[in-house]
Amino acid sequence: MWSFEHEPGKTFLSNRYTIESSTPAECAARLADGTADIGLVPIAAYASNPSLSVIPGCAIASLDCVRSIILVVRHPGGLSGVERVALDTSSRTSATYTRILFHRFWKRRPEFLPHPPDLEAMLRTADAALLIGDPALLALEDRERRERETGEQLLYLDLAHEWRMLTGTPWVSAFWAIRPESLADTGIAAPFVIQDFQRSRDAGMAHIDDLVEEWTGRIVVPPETIRTYLTQNIWYLLDDACLSGMDLFYRYGVECGALPAVPRLKFL
Repeated sequence: MWSFEHEPGKTFLSNRYTIESSTPAECAARLADGTADIGLVPIAAYASNPSLSVIPGCAIASLDCVRSIILVVRHPGGLSGVERVALDTSSRTSATYTRILFHRFWKRRPEFLPHPPDLEAMLRTADAALLIGDPALLALEDRERRERETGEQLLYLDLAHEWRMLTGTPWVSAFWAIRPESLADTGIAAPFVIQDFQRSRDAGMAHIDDLVEEWTGRIVVPPETIRTYLTQNIWYLLDDACLSGMDLFYRYGVECGALPAVPRLKFL
């Protein structure tokens, strides 16, 4: 979003777009009900609204460890002993990945329980906890302190890394999607939309130091953790490898009953 939030692109782009911030799940819901034209869509949500067109080239993905999506396991038997999993309610896509991993690769059929992202509370009701976003990053930062104070060693699994090791493909979380009819409604041609979003992606990648400075203080993790996250953990290109990973995600998601159907991706 760099060019949408910083000059010299901000003023120009404000004549084409009105920007509103919300969660990825809310973005998908607003695209579905027609109250938004473009949104950052979790890939699981696309399976329920395949009429959307994907803006090519831009993704929220990871080539290996993502650090912001972790499964914390308390059971002494590790994954083989997990009977109940508390799922952070903030991401349907990450929950779907978790169900796929248990069903197809770990050969387990645990009970999945939606739960607010509070590690201690989650582990009081379940053998494992899925944490997403800032709570996951904070849990990793707090891991050594927790182990010193409690004497308990939990198993922390980075699910993007697990997915990569088991499938050989990147973990893909979200992409930009647009209601195709909004182009006619606004009179903006598709090539301009694609150019605007791809240029903003590239500008953001060129301003990592500025982003680290901006986000330091907004979340309670050290600047170097933010830098590592932006430069090593997240992959921003919706390339062929990501498309292969998404194909597996959709097929496996249908197989385990987590998704309604395998969508056919339509690009702008």
